[in-house]
Amino acid sequence: MPQISLYIDDKTLKKVQNAAKQHHTSISKWVAEQLKMKVDPSYPAHFEELFGSIKDITFKEPEEIHLSADLPRESL
Repeated sequence: MPQISLYIDDKTLKKVQNAAKQHHTSISKWVAEQLKMKVDPSYPAHFEELFGSIKDITFKEPEEIHLSADLPRESL
């Protein structure tokens, strides 16, 4: 498997070390997982099954806001 060298500041390294420790994994594996999620994002398994799953009557589509309520914008 190919290897990558990274140059990061001490503050960032501490954060990476803490994150890896919290996930009970090595720094290398944690960084690899973060990079993979960034370059190849995906939804969790069965995510699409959540569509329409909320049965709460208070959950409804908000009213459409008219464009006149928008702030004036600078002309370019």
